[in-house]
Amino acid sequence: MKKHFYKAVAFCAVVIAFAGCSSNDGGSGTPADPNQELINKLSGGSSRTWYWAAGETGHLAFGDNSTNNGINFYGNIDQAAPFEYVDNPQTGCLYDNTLTFNFQGGELKLTVNNSGSTLFNGGYVTSNGGTGTTDSCLPYAATGAKTVTFSDSDSYVAQSGVTGRTTGKALTIANGGFMGYFAGQSTYEILSLTNTRMTVRAIIGNDPSKAVYHTFTTTQPTPPASENFTNLVWSDEFNTPGAPDPAKWSYNTGAGGWGNNEQQYYTNSAENVVVADGKLVITAKKQTLNGSPYTSARLVSDGKYSFKYGRAVIRAKLPTGAGTWPAIWMLGQNYTTAAWPSCGEIDIMEHVGNQQNRIFGTLHYPGHFGGSANGNSAIIPNVSTDFHEYSVIWNTDVIKMYAGDVLIHSVTNDPSLPFDHNFFFILNIAMGGNFGGNIDPNFTQSSLEIDYIRVYQ
Repeated sequence: MKKHFYKAVAFCAVVIAFAGCSSNDGGSGTPADPNQELINKLSGGSSRTWYWAAGETGHLAFGDNSTNNGINFYGNIDQAAPFEYVDNPQTGCLYDNTLTFNFQGGELKLTVNNSGSTLFNGGYVTSNGGTGTTDSCLPYAATGAKTVTFSDSDSYVAQSGVTGRTTGKALTIANGGFMGYFAGQSTYEILSLTNTRMTVRAIIGNDPSKAVYHTFTTTQPTPPASENFTNLVWSDEFNTPGAPDPAKWSYNTGAGGWGNNEQQYYTNSAENVVVADGKLVITAKKQTLNGSPYTSARLVSDGKYSFKYGRAVIRAKLPTGAGTWPAIWMLGQNYTTAAWPSCGEIDIMEHVGNQQNRIFGTLHYPGHFGGSANGNSAIIPNVSTDFHEYSVIWNTDVIKMYAGDVLIHSVTNDPSLPFDHNFFFILNIAMGGNFGGNIDPNFTQSSLEIDYIRVYQ
């Protein structure tokens, strides 16, 4: 029964009225409301706003309404993971809910604001204009003041007599009112309530064998940075034969590999870099140029395209041969003012022919660069015979490098690291050097082929 969640309850004002009590306040003639403690916790004495406790496991949960005291007090069937549905348009509206309790003139009033959409339990979707039997967000506006009364709970949880599982109180919202998730029920047992956290339980209206649980908090949860970047913002599909698109790419040329003792000379020659058959082809050759025994190419988007945070995906097939060192990587666009490694470097994919099929994912930054870089590797079969997707997910919280679905390396991102500004792409094959190692004397040439490069945010 994974019928669930979200998009908030309609904007509704709920008035909670309380009947007078028969007892007197020490003979003063003023009735003492036995529910005053609940009122104060809900409203803070005047006004208090509650949010779905989306950062908690089980903030929306489902369980059996059973006489079994071992399972009837929590969501034993299903519990939402923290922010489980935050990126799901079908259910994510739940997180738009706010519940504000105001205590004025002896009355407790509840306003539920859902920004116009409510998450309906799957059993109620079709009766409210939707289709199917899966929980869905539907347009809904529940307006008007709705009186709520307190009563003693007669649930299985209350009947169990187990201390600490329930307050023993329930609140009922008149005229079809409900608390953020429509399940055909207006009566909620208050399992627990403090000044900052509340958990309620309700029986699903069309299925009395099941209960739904809601947990609210007075602190608005902050969702984690997204890893599900889906909006394509930039790409090169390499569909136009000839030189790489000059609007997207330029070249680094020269020898030595900028301090890495590499043996290639980078050129912009079509012998070393060309777009053909729907692919970018970078070729390293055994060919002497300006004193270097090999030629190759290094393409950069420097000054043409850079971005901060997102998901970059590159589909590529790698060269072969001892000494080859292909790389798909990114460098901080501020490198002219923050010299490497202060600008930061994200190596999405590196491979060396001396360790065939081992893919490296690495970060370079102050204190962690060169031989002390922060990286890891994994064996990925057939990297030089088949195309694979190499990708990075980069946000304020984490940087992750993948080969296909295999996580190569993950690093927690934070403000102390230089990964909070724009980075640009670099695509190249180096030969030998500090990382590439010894070059096979029989090497003649081999190519890095890239089918596409795409950036999502």
